[in-house]
Amino acid sequence: MTKKKVKAAQTVEKVMHKFKHGDLKIGNSKKKVKTRKQAIAIGLSEARQKGEKVPALPKNKKSPKAKKKKSAAAKKSKDLLAKKKKLAAAKKSKALLAKKKKLAAAKKSKALVAKKKKLAAIKKKKASATKKTVKKTISKARARVSSRARKAA
Repeated sequence: MTKKKVKAAQTVEKVMHKFKHGDLKIGNSKKKVKTRKQAIAIGLSEARQKGEKVPALPKNKKSPKAKKKKSAAAKKSKDLLAKKKKLAAAKKSKALLAKKKKLAAAKKSKALVAKKKKLAAIKKKKASATKKTVKKTISKARARVSSRARKAA
């Protein structure tokens, strides 16, 4: 080990000592560090800040083969989830269409009932109007008859 790596190890060791005694805190806050991984990460970052030579941060820990296997399995699971979602959406849309059809039928029947009521009202008005005109004509005829009878008498 070179001297720089030894210095980095010593700073991490000091941080771990603080962690074990419960004195290590996160940044400037009053929160205590709870896990070893956090403590090690803090020690390495402090060593980097001091300019000590520390191994680089790992980019990817997993091998590319493992990723490919996982990605294939992940694709299959994603495909299954997508199919399930599509089926659920189709079921929902079918249910919504059925509801819409029922509502439309109800609206149509309501509209038909309303039209029938309007037609019935119009027929009643016409009938009452014809009755009124008949009554008027009868009353006029009676008036004529009575006026003729008065003149004859």
